[in-house]
Amino acid sequence: MATKLKPTDVVVIGLGAAGGVAVLPLTQAGIDVVGLEAGTWLTRRDFAPDEIRNNVRDWPQSVQKAQQEVPTHRVNAKANTTRAGSHPMMNAVGGTTLHYWAQSWRLNPWDFKVVSDTTRRYGAARVPKGSTVEDWPFGLDELEGYYDKVEYETGVSGQAGNIKGAIDPRGNIFEGPRARPYPMPPLRSTGFIDLMAAAARGLGWHPFAGPASINSRPYQNRSACMYHGFCNKGGCHVDAKNGPHLTTIPRAQETGRLKVVTRAHVTSIDTDDQGRVTGVTYVTDGQEFIQPAKAVLLASYTYENSRLLLLSKSKAFPNGLSNNHGQVGRHYFSHAQGAGVTALFPFNINAWYGLPAQGVAVDNFADDNYDHGGLDYIGGGNLWVMSDRRPISAASMGTFGRTPAWGKEWKAFIKENADRTNTAYIQKTTLPYEDNFLDLDPTVKDPLGFPVCRITADYKDNERKVAAHTQERMTEWYKAAGAGATQANPLGTMGPTTHAYGGTRMGTNPETNVVNAWGFSHEVPNLGVLGASVMGTSGARNPTLTAQALAWRTAEYLAKNWKSVTS
Repeated sequence: MATKLKPTDVVVIGLGAAGGVAVLPLTQAGIDVVGLEAGTWLTRRDFAPDEIRNNVRDWPQSVQKAQQEVPTHRVNAKANTTRAGSHPMMNAVGGTTLHYWAQSWRLNPWDFKVVSDTTRRYGAARVPKGSTVEDWPFGLDELEGYYDKVEYETGVSGQAGNIKGAIDPRGNIFEGPRARPYPMPPLRSTGFIDLMAAAARGLGWHPFAGPASINSRPYQNRSACMYHGFCNKGGCHVDAKNGPHLTTIPRAQETGRLKVVTRAHVTSIDTDDQGRVTGVTYVTDGQEFIQPAKAVLLASYTYENSRLLLLSKSKAFPNGLSNNHGQVGRHYFSHAQGAGVTALFPFNINAWYGLPAQGVAVDNFADDNYDHGGLDYIGGGNLWVMSDRRPISAASMGTFGRTPAWGKEWKAFIKENADRTNTAYIQKTTLPYEDNFLDLDPTVKDPLGFPVCRITADYKDNERKVAAHTQERMTEWYKAAGAGATQANPLGTMGPTTHAYGGTRMGTNPETNVVNAWGFSHEVPNLGVLGASVMGTSGARNPTLTAQALAWRTAEYLAKNWKSVTS
């Protein structure tokens, strides 16, 4: 029999990047919050700089709840379903910010107005056929203040390129206006990064250091980055990589109004006969608990957000909570992160020391920063070159067709070239389409007997054309820097990823969106949804900072409109 707990004001489901930020404005407003987290507290002692432990054995992610709920995937409704061996996300207080790369980008103005700006410049016919993309219900100017709050509360290093309209060529000249600089200067450069930046300038492009949620100097009594590397799927052993577990969650606890409950596996969001949320049910060590609350903020990441809503059926919501319009799971897309380019240089580039957020970017071919008038696609990609190398991954490099992948010749090739390769990371515009969606798998279940999330999705022609164009530009950049050989890597498909969007999209129309412009359900007024699942476009940048800014905005809205939301 379930144990009914003492009621609280707000339950936040998931204390990762988004939920872990939202608890601070709530508690600072005097609201009592229970934060339910499926993982546990981890510390710097849990993250040794060890490639075998982090990248081969997936420790400590491999033993967590998420690994028992890996979504299945099929490229379309008629294709066979497959399942990846591991989940890209992790459970912990702080969530995937513990092992992410910590690139911390804002979206650009075009990313909020894809439909209207494309129509204005090229005509309505240029929006790809079959895409369900909509403009966001607001522009960058609305979110700018929340980006700023998160950058200063958590700590972001970088070089601004546009402060109140004044362009600074040391930063990204294409970024939207910001009110003030980053709280810290960018991470330091390397000889190879300097070489690539010079080559970009030689091509007439605008290279700049990318933003990172990593301390470039001591910040908030925590260490500066030591540039040891290993934070690609590993935590920081000096706490220089920032996340809510080090920043917003401890500050919320200091108010005395946040209770953190770990190892809490939420199984349903509960409602009354009027269709209002009354709390959540969760399981810990086989024992079931009911946590009543006046409002619930769902922040369990894109796949679990849709899954938990679809599992939370009731008389008022027979097809899943907040799904009477059939929009939960729709407008899903994962970021086109594949289709990178690998280069082989005729000299060592000294990349054994560094981290994936330490690098140089080019945005000339992102978004609508270049004329698409003679092209047959929209959007673009952010070109990113970083300093990051570890022994096992280096030994796994390709040989550019010059030797077999085994034997004496292969060993000699690896010995000579292990420090002579670099693979560019290219994040690209990705759009939602009507036949890409999330639902519940009809056969695969988790250990509690609940269906896992099923992804039905693949990239379309627009994403493939963006990929081909950005690979051409990246190859041009490498060649200008002296690369002797390059190879274009495949795009892949829309399987489980850390860059997943949609499923509970934000918009003003309840017929096509799950949540309103403030992140609250169109159908359940005291249910908010946090994370990239509310985002309708990806831009050419990773989603974390935008998800955090949106989470702060939704939480602040709840605090300022407490009576109207909860009564």
